[in-house]
Amino acid sequence: MFLVSGPDLVVECCRSGVVGTFPALNQRTSEGYEAWLHEIQQRLQGRHAPFGVNLIVHKTNPRLQQDLAITVKHKVPLVITSLGAVKDLVDAIHSYGGVVFHDVIHLHHARKAAEAGVDGLITVCAGAGGHAGTLNPFAFLAEVRAFFDKTVILSGCITNGHQIAAARLLGADLAYLGTRFIATHESMADQRYKEMIVDTAAKDVLYTAAISGVHANFLRPSVVASGADPDNLPVNVKMDFGAEHEAKVWRDVWSAGQGVGDIHDIPTAADLCGRLKREYLAAISSLHDFQAAAAD
Repeated sequence: MFLVSGPDLVVECCRSGVVGTFPALNQRTSEGYEAWLHEIQQRLQGRHAPFGVNLIVHKTNPRLQQDLAITVKHKVPLVITSLGAVKDLVDAIHSYGGVVFHDVIHLHHARKAAEAGVDGLITVCAGAGGHAGTLNPFAFLAEVRAFFDKTVILSGCITNGHQIAAARLLGADLAYLGTRFIATHESMADQRYKEMIVDTAAKDVLYTAAISGVHANFLRPSVVASGADPDNLPVNVKMDFGAEHEAKVWRDVWSAGQGVGDIHDIPTAADLCGRLKREYLAAISSLHDFQAAAAD
């Protein structure tokens, strides 16, 4: 999560048995990125869930090669790639036993990533925070599963353990949560951002290309606070926020998924992870009870 996840959130998730990840670009320099990797690895000595890093694989990311070299040097267990699946990068991560998952919003993206040899596909479905797709998870997962037999992760509007269980029932191996973790104590998000997530609902999430140039979901109140009219945004044209456009887009215009209506508090990451586990186990238990009753 850009400008949201850092060492504290990653470490607390991993200590709770949940894979914690962060974008390399959350640190403003490659030197800072390497310092974060060192800190996380030092704090996670012992038996904890693995951590991961998101690398933007696109020509607009001038740090890609330097950050990739640092990632290989530190043998980051999991790398999530976005905006491009490149076989050379996948091979570099595989060289030390690392795993590569790739964000996809369309089936053709999924096929290209599979051809590049990724170990998993993150199906970013309708309603997800950030650069979300428009496909229903029932449709997307079924089409991906038809040709991809490795790890499949479901993303989009997942905020509780019952939904994680539902994702597994749909055919996903793992669930991918973003927005729910923005509203945690360890998140680097502005406190106003966290409170806005608690105070909003699905109706307050706006899907538009006018903010970043690519369709993404943003919170309407933050669009209003930026001085724009969410009901009169240009169509397929990126707005101009001035000289600090890119920083302002993600720093002041805040992204979130449609699952915000199910987020009502700002817990610690450890408390949230514990809650998700309890809800997941309760959902699985209910299913087993139903199956037992049906069998009788």
